[in-house]
Amino acid sequence: MGITWTRRSSGLALAALGLLAAAPQLPQTDAGAARLVSVIVRANPGSAGAAARAVAAAGGRVGARLDVIDAVAARVPAGSLAAVAGSPGVAQVTPDTGIQLLGADYQPGGDIGSAFNVTQITGAQAMWAAGYTGKGVDVALIDSGVTPVAGLDGAGKLVNGPDLSVESQAPNLAYLDSFGHGTFMAGLIAGRDGGATAGAYPGDSADFLGMAPDAGILSVKVADSHGATDVSQVIAAIAWVIQHRLDNGLNVRVLNLSFGTDSTQPYVLDPLAFAAEKAWQSGIVVVASAGNAGWKTSGLLNPAFDPYLVAVGASDSNGTLATADDTVAAFSNHGDGTRNPDLVAPGRSVQSLRDPGSYIDDTYGATGALGARFFRGSGTSEATAVVSGAAALLVQQRPNATPDQIKAILASTATPLAGQPATAEGHGELNLGAARVAATPLTAQVFVPSTGLGSLEGARGTVHLVLNGTPLSGERDIFGAAVSTLGLANSLSRGTAWRGGSFNGNTWTGNTWTGNTWTGNTWTGNTWTGNTWTGNTWSGNTWTGNTWTGNTWTGNTWSSSSWG
Repeated sequence: MGITWTRRSSGLALAALGLLAAAPQLPQTDAGAARLVSVIVRANPGSAGAAARAVAAAGGRVGARLDVIDAVAARVPAGSLAAVAGSPGVAQVTPDTGIQLLGADYQPGGDIGSAFNVTQITGAQAMWAAGYTGKGVDVALIDSGVTPVAGLDGAGKLVNGPDLSVESQAPNLAYLDSFGHGTFMAGLIAGRDGGATAGAYPGDSADFLGMAPDAGILSVKVADSHGATDVSQVIAAIAWVIQHRLDNGLNVRVLNLSFGTDSTQPYVLDPLAFAAEKAWQSGIVVVASAGNAGWKTSGLLNPAFDPYLVAVGASDSNGTLATADDTVAAFSNHGDGTRNPDLVAPGRSVQSLRDPGSYIDDTYGATGALGARFFRGSGTSEATAVVSGAAALLVQQRPNATPDQIKAILASTATPLAGQPATAEGHGELNLGAARVAATPLTAQVFVPSTGLGSLEGARGTVHLVLNGTPLSGERDIFGAAVSTLGLANSLSRGTAWRGGSFNGNTWTGNTWTGNTWTGNTWTGNTWTGNTWTGNTWSGNTWTGNTWTGNTWTGNTWSSSSWG
């Protein structure tokens, strides 16, 4: 699972603030103690409401709730700051100041989740200093597409695979990210500003740089402007990546899956897990999100629950640059003691590239945007993208290493976090500083492999694509064509799932989908031709609408609980 952008989970950090280290200098004013100053008041865990009560008692004004950090933004009389800080249940009072993510006056310690700090804390900058920047490695991103905003618009940075989403018929939307999730992930993995100088990335706080700034992104779009997609589309995307991973100079060695479903069947039967395993067996390091349901769960989402893959949970910096006080983020899924996350990586209040006018930007931009170019979000999606970038660096360093070996390096060099159970942190927090100098182990994973012979419906769990109120269910793909999981498993194993632009007997590529339409309450019919897309444009940085004429597509829980 990837990031949660909805307020129902711990997903989005809702303000452009920088939490400072312990014992910060609180803002001073020259207009007397009565003047109101802007602060963030953070409560102790389990003391929800303490921050707002302390502000009210001091005669201040409560602004935005920042549930992801148990805090509120507020305006407080300067003379009452000490009283607020000492109130029962209050953990910290810090300045709420506007920041520029990577402007000329950016201070690296001023915002914990900045790209500069994430690459420094994880050891990515140490890898860059040693000459490993992801050059020559491509990372496949199966997501909501990528909009080539600054930082992703360099020559050779972005290659589009097929658009398998329901937006593919709209020429103005094909391949572009109308949801905002894929662009954010791409920036974390391999973003690079045009002003960044090769060989001088370490210490560059003036340019946006993702984890593997010289890696390429292969984008395969499966989701629309509300994050709506189906497991059949995701499986088709994985199959396409496997078959085309080396086409036209590509070198796809990492696959990022920042989503998940609550599959009702074990990985040994699940067709989505099977497809991910096939990518692994083809030489691709598959990195998948653990999920965002937190400690209340006792298992990872599909496909992260497959033990062959790299399952990633999210860590929380707790407002400091020091890693000694890092913990597992409250929203990060725990394992069941048998299958746990393999490691955790920064995933709380992490900053990446903004996709202006996308659904996420329109819905949360007032509180989540950081100026014109950047955005902030929390979840295991961010953590997964961070680890995908880390894997690209290690693959460049060790081009002959197998996915099993890359996973072993990531896990064995992770730093255990104090007081955190293995069910939550796995082996610990990503540490590329240690990974860079670790020997490549002679190792091969041995688990019961998936057969993929379970059901497509079981792979969906509670996550369904919906059209006009009716969910796609049963053993049918996006076009309503019957799916034989045995036949699908056989074709994936042979590398023949795609035949030209055809998958499961239907044409999925290009700007027109042929052979299928939704008719009535079942996935039947002839063509999508004639369903003219209306109301969806990306002009003036505004996406509007998400309907085929007369047909409204939605994702039943996709946007809120599956894109972690």
